[in-house]
Amino acid sequence: MLHFSRFKTALILGICLIGSLLSLPNFFAPGTLPQWLPQPRVNLGLDLQGGSYLLLEVDMSSVIRERIASTRAAMAEALRKAHVPFTSITAGKESVAVSFADAGQMDAGRQALSEILNERLDSQSRALVYAPSAAGSVLTVTLNPQAVTDLSTKAVEQSISIVRRRIDETGVNEPYVARQGQARALVELPGVSDPDRIKRLLGSTAKMTFRLVAPEGSTTSPDIELLPMADRSEGQDKIPVYRHVEIDGMNLTRATAAMDQRAGGWVVDFALDSIGTRRFANVSTKNVGKPFAIVLDNKVISAPVIREPILGGQGQISGHFTVEEANDLAVLLRAGALPAPLTVVEERSIGPSLGADAIQAGLYSIVAGFILVVAFMLVTYGRFGLFATAALLINLALTISCLSMLGASLTLPGMAGILLALGMAVDANILINERTREELAKRTGVVTSIETGFRRAYTTIMDANLTTLIKMLILFVVGVGAIRGFAVTISLGIVISIFTAILLVRLLTALWFRWQRPKTLTIGTRFHFFPEHTSIPFMRARYSGLVVSAIISLASIGLAIHPGLRMGVDFDGGVVIEAKTPYAADAPALQNALKDAGLGPVQIQRFGGADDVLLRFEHPHGTPEEQQVALRTAREAVEKSIPGTEIRRVEVVGPSVGAELLNDGLWALGLAAVAMFAYITFRFEWPFAVGAITTMFLDLTKTVGFLALTGFEFNMTSIAAVLTIMGFSINDKIVVYDRVRENLVRFKKTPLRDVIDLSINETLSRTIGTSIALFLAIAPLALFGGPALREFALTLLFGLVLGTSSSIFIAAPILLNIGEHYLRRGKRAPEAVPAKEGALKA
Repeated sequence: MLHFSRFKTALILGICLIGSLLSLPNFFAPGTLPQWLPQPRVNLGLDLQGGSYLLLEVDMSSVIRERIASTRAAMAEALRKAHVPFTSITAGKESVAVSFADAGQMDAGRQALSEILNERLDSQSRALVYAPSAAGSVLTVTLNPQAVTDLSTKAVEQSISIVRRRIDETGVNEPYVARQGQARALVELPGVSDPDRIKRLLGSTAKMTFRLVAPEGSTTSPDIELLPMADRSEGQDKIPVYRHVEIDGMNLTRATAAMDQRAGGWVVDFALDSIGTRRFANVSTKNVGKPFAIVLDNKVISAPVIREPILGGQGQISGHFTVEEANDLAVLLRAGALPAPLTVVEERSIGPSLGADAIQAGLYSIVAGFILVVAFMLVTYGRFGLFATAALLINLALTISCLSMLGASLTLPGMAGILLALGMAVDANILINERTREELAKRTGVVTSIETGFRRAYTTIMDANLTTLIKMLILFVVGVGAIRGFAVTISLGIVISIFTAILLVRLLTALWFRWQRPKTLTIGTRFHFFPEHTSIPFMRARYSGLVVSAIISLASIGLAIHPGLRMGVDFDGGVVIEAKTPYAADAPALQNALKDAGLGPVQIQRFGGADDVLLRFEHPHGTPEEQQVALRTAREAVEKSIPGTEIRRVEVVGPSVGAELLNDGLWALGLAAVAMFAYITFRFEWPFAVGAITTMFLDLTKTVGFLALTGFEFNMTSIAAVLTIMGFSINDKIVVYDRVRENLVRFKKTPLRDVIDLSINETLSRTIGTSIALFLAIAPLALFGGPALREFALTLLFGLVLGTSSSIFIAAPILLNIGEHYLRRGKRAPEAVPAKEGALKA
């Protein structure tokens, strides 16, 4: 294993060199390096550079409603043209019913409607089908279920395209628009910390129509409707207009804001295509002297009187606009009408100063954690700690280069993931070094000891890393936003650590060995923090450990019930505003100001410095427009109550989204448990899986109790922390179980109690070493990570202690109790690489 061909050596070193070079552009300011050099860079997430995240939901019910309305109108027109008399035609939720005077008209009605009924969708299935009707003279057609699916898909795709065009028109730099789920669109706007204008643009469907105004007092006709005036300063609240659309906004080819030289106000000039020009000319010629309404989203912008025929296909929309309103209307008309209204169901906005603080906090944490872990490895393992340090540096460079090449966004949790991945990467080096140390103690020779140490650590490293990758994959699937960044960076770090620990460190060791040719070898320095050659009888306390664990878990469940978990806005829904005041915040004054604004009960808490406050209140009720007004009122109330206040962060999560996120988080925990059970059963045997999963469940209940006791928020970041703790827990168990599996083969006649005790003692140094390394990696997050990561880091530190202790005092006793009745009863023990006798005799 210490022999490397020239090609293999060149390949490993080449990957390290290329990866390091590709990461370098991230350490130079843009424009510093020559243009001809490839310069992939990591994109900063919104929480680091500032910006807004919007989750928009398409109102699918309006899509169906409009389709039914258009079908009703088309059916009425077809029956009239065919001279088929009918008494009524009514629209239902997904159907249209036609009532005939007598049943004898049914066949003629079907014939008249045959063209409409034969309409095909994109999937080539019929859009409408006949539905059975109880009355003999009623003909009912309903939307095909496939039609509903096709209409929904098409509406979402059209909405995303139009949203992208509208945002591009505003000049936002590098916006990101993508579909999320069945009926939602995700919008990320870097650099936009107050997205009110964008929300107004996206909240308007911008369906513009031109219709004739009906005479006063003629509102009783079903072909006429009363529509409100957009500008009520003209003295009219509503005017009657005909439902029939003369010209549609789809016929627009141009829309620009301009100053009306005659009237002196801002207007929108527009031009129509050839079809629209022809229709405009025809309508204006026939209706000279009559008012012609310009309707936008069921509101009449203006209703000018036609003075003369308009033949050129050009016109002007006036309505006492400001310059911003005229520009926004022009943007909406140019981008096209949305097929259905969009509602903001989730919003997160980060100010630039908060993003800068987050970058600083993340960098401090990474640098401090890296220095502490490197110092620990150098002091503990000396020369081999130096090899591990080189591997950590390459791991960091390759992670950054991979993020750059993937075009991934680095978030604050992502930075925490990088640091945590470095701590996990050290685990592989500790496993290899401790294994090699054991082999050296058997005096098997330097080369044999090194080769055996790498070989026997390989299986454990792969098992431990694969279980973590499975959990991170689940977190990526169910997570959102920054939490996905955490999953991506940890996953990349783990995959790269397999390369650096198994290949790079082995290559460095081989090159050193070839150069020095040592006759003897010592792993480590005089500073060795781990106990050696212990023989602690852990299994004597197997029942007391289980009883204590059960009591703590029951108490934790009780704490989760009362006082309960403090649900974050992610799961509970609502509004959170983070503000920085110019001096120490006056919480009562803020509370009174928000109470006077009519926002209901408001929770105010200080965090960070005395000038940092967090405000939380329930999600506003009412229409989307009313909700946005309430949100603007809250921002203005905060800014007015303490002049000079900076709004640094705003999060708005609708109740439905909060419930979905909570459901997804619980699914993630359940899927992770099932996946771990399946993997451990496959790699070991079912008694091992039962022990690991039962222990993981007990660790989970204790973590929930810790969150309830400390009052930490339970949100998506907490789910990420719990899944990471599950990773700690399972990894520790796999290391112990791997040694148990090996010793079951070595000592086939030894009682299982002694085999488990021996295995725990043999892996104790690795367990303590990995725990210290991870503690040193996580502690800086709690010290420098700021409020956003402090609770996350403290939860991880608690889980680290929990996972280490539960491997010895819970998982091992459970395996002993089950294994005594299974593993030692005529069953063939799991296969492992035979080893020479150790402390026990076969």
